Amino acid sequence: SEIIRDNPGILDCVKEGIGRVVGMGVPHSKRLLPLMVLIFPTALHGVLHYVISSVVQKLVLLFLKRENSHSLPTESSTSVQSMLDAYFPELIASFAASLCADVMLYPLETVLHRLHIQGTRTIIDNTDLGYEVLPINTQYEGVRDCINTIKREEGMLGFYKGFGAVVVQYTLHVAVLQLTKIIYSTLLQN
Repeated sequence: SEIIRDNPGILDCVKEGIGRVVGMGVPHSKRLLPLMVLIFPTALHGVLHYVISSVVQKLVLLFLKRENSHSLPTESSTSVQSMLDAYFPELIASFAASLCADVMLYPLETVLHRLHIQGTRTIIDNTDLGYEVLPINTQYEGVRDCINTIKREEGMLGFYKGFGAVVVQYTLHVAVLQLTKIIYSTLLQN
């Protein structure tokens, strides 16, 4: 940012942040939306994520407990299995809840990310060519305009740009869960 701007003050970030919150001052970009415009959709995203993950977690726990009550363990594995049955369903339910909420709300998250970084001095890697960066130059007027523009210019798949990172994240999460189950089973048997 020192290249773009001459002699930035030490408190410029605070001044610009306050100016963005109240929607006053001279922002460095006319495309920068005031935070007051972004509060409702951001809060909505957080509440929806919490509600969806809570409901899915309760449903998965209910399903897993019902499945576990049908299978009766043998006497030799009772202590190992009961310890595993006590903790592992919670981990699985939490994983499933986060996955469902993230997948269902990914389009809204895409819109929010684009609105939050609009008008900032943000550059991204050009993953198509691999040797340059691109500035983010968007002119959204709000949430509805962002949704309509993405749908019109990029199609419905535009809402899922970057979804591969979520797939990688949850793939690693599954690997950690499986490794945890194996280690926990081994420790409990010993």
